[in-house]
Amino acid sequence: MITIKISKDFSPFPAGRCITDGNFSGEKFRNDILIPAIENNDVICIDFDGGFGYASNFLEEVFGGLIRSGYTKAKLLKQLQFISKDDPLLISEVLSYLEINSWC
Repeated sequence: MITIKISKDFSPFPAGRCITDGNFSGEKFRNDILIPAIENNDVICIDFDGGFGYASNFLEEVFGGLIRSGYTKAKLLKQLQFISKDDPLLISEVLSYLEINSWC
């Protein structure tokens, strides 16, 4: 198992949906950090604590984007774990993006 602490391993200020929105977008996090972790590890713990806000466009692009990239909700729920002591509702939001996009 590996842990990805977004505030340290990516940015304390994640923002935007697409790479054209900036260097710390959801697309960049998903493509450069999360997908390689999924491909190379059995379990990935994603720690949201320490970040200065997570906009819905960032979160939807990361997690909804995984579904649109071909990962199944079942695989992701088995492989991903989440930590968010700062904002426990954040985990529910992330799970909703996996759910909504799995209908497509």
